Amino acid sequence: MLDIDLLGKRAVVTGGSRGVGRAVALMLGRAGARVGISYRSRHDDAASVVGELEQLGVPAWHHAGDLSARDDVEELFGRAREEFDGIDIFVGNAGIWTPDHMPVTVMSDDQWHRTMSINLDSIFFCTREAARMMSDEGRIVLISSTAGQRGEAGHADYAASKGALISFVKGVAIELAGQGTTVNCVAPGWIDTEMAELPYADGGRRKIEAGIPLGRVASVDDVAGPVIFLCSGYARHITGETINVNGGSVMCG
Repeated sequence: MLDIDLLGKRAVVTGGSRGVGRAVALMLGRAGARVGISYRSRHDDAASVVGELEQLGVPAWHHAGDLSARDDVEELFGRAREEFDGIDIFVGNAGIWTPDHMPVTVMSDDQWHRTMSINLDSIFFCTREAARMMSDEGRIVLISSTAGQRGEAGHADYAASKGALISFVKGVAIELAGQGTTVNCVAPGWIDTEMAELPYADGGRRKIEAGIPLGRVASVDDVAGPVIFLCSGYARHITGETINVNGGSVMCG
């Protein structure tokens, strides 16, 4: 029977207090990895995730910070060095999506810069620190989006930030290939998370699902599974790639 075994691996997951990040952290733990998670303000949620990991017998910790600030990122990875003496896996998940439809003609400078700071600057800072301290044959997985591939009207800031991640992955994958480290993206479509509550309301979810060939939005585990695969030895010859998790919606335009 084949199984994914990450026993003893040292992982850092950003945005790990809820949603996809929480699912990834727990799945990593069930595969045997030691896990540290970052969060911005949801202390109780982060503590709950760590508690669940510890119940599995997994060494785990949480760390608060603003990942769009370089100093906070350096503190996060300093914590990883203290706790784990390095890392083997980095999953860059933290990010924002503003549900309000905002055409570029009326989008404020503040919204644009905030999205880029949280979704893109944070990934740069974190990936840089992860690459500096990562073991050979490490794994870096960044969470992009279908919006980064086909755009998203009314959310050009978000689409631009997620599209940049896909290009970023391709460059860093080549840079780190010599040490056997792989760098990949997972690009989800619609996911059953708190972030999408507003567009799902008042029948919105049914309309969205009608445009997805598989007929449903993804669960957080649907997204976490491919992340764990990319962190495993089974994916050791995959790098610079984007795995789509969208139920076929990108094929529908």
